[in-house]
Amino acid sequence: MSIFDNTIELPSADIREKTKSLIGFQSKFNRIYTNLKLLLDQEGLKKWSEKHHKTTLPAIAHLTDKYPLIILEGDAGTGKTASAIAIADAMTRDLGKEGYFLKLSTRVRGEGLHGEMGQLVNNAFQELKNQAGKKRIAFLLIDEADAIATTRSTSQMHQEEKAAVNTLIQKIDEIRDLQGRAIVFMSTNRLHFIDEAIIRRAAIVLTFDRPNDDERYQLFANDLQGVSLSKTELHELARLTGPEANNGLGFSFSDLRLKVIPEAIAKCYPDKALDFKALVDTITDIKPSPKII
Repeated sequence: MSIFDNTIELPSADIREKTKSLIGFQSKFNRIYTNLKLLLDQEGLKKWSEKHHKTTLPAIAHLTDKYPLIILEGDAGTGKTASAIAIADAMTRDLGKEGYFLKLSTRVRGEGLHGEMGQLVNNAFQELKNQAGKKRIAFLLIDEADAIATTRSTSQMHQEEKAAVNTLIQKIDEIRDLQGRAIVFMSTNRLHFIDEAIIRRAAIVLTFDRPNDDERYQLFANDLQGVSLSKTELHELARLTGPEANNGLGFSFSDLRLKVIPEAIAKCYPDKALDFKALVDTITDIKPSPKII
């Protein structure tokens, strides 16, 4: 049994191309990169210090105290996993390094055997360390992190789960020694379930919201290029999929890309062109995915 769903070598031309379809990606990347670039580029920082100050500033040593942990939180279908991969790809490009992206499987929870989950977490971080190098950054994504990093304050928590969380915290502490050569992403739609000690260690907690009016408009405009739709019709599609038209809950990115647009195409294929009416009829038939509490 592999503890990873997939592994990706970075930079990747395929990931770079897919990144172009991520709405609002650049602002998310800039916020994360701004927070971590001093940790990620220790060599460059020392060269900068020597060039401008003729010495290595003592303050630089304290930057290694920063935890290379990024928490991505928000509803399912808001692009957390895709953004984590795209952010890792963009980081390797900006730093001129190779990268290795590991996505931890939810199977890491194991079968409840004594010590199993903690051992699987330990194995995942060992592989992260193995892939980290002087010219290579290793990234680990823990998807649905609340299933592994559950807060230890609940009385219902099994001792096995508490031990696994303790191991996870210990391993996050240890990767600081790699000085930016290893980065951990955690994604969750239930941030309040994650242990407080882990949240405190995060360099940044980035919230992924469901798309706003402008983002839904942009998605329809981008994904439906070639369909005869006016700007007025695109704005109407954005309105119809927004919270005001759906009892306060708008459609997620995946709702639009994996449900609405495919079903609208299915209504028209193979006899007629996709049009505004087919899209509106499809939106009327579909409800936004529910929030997970």
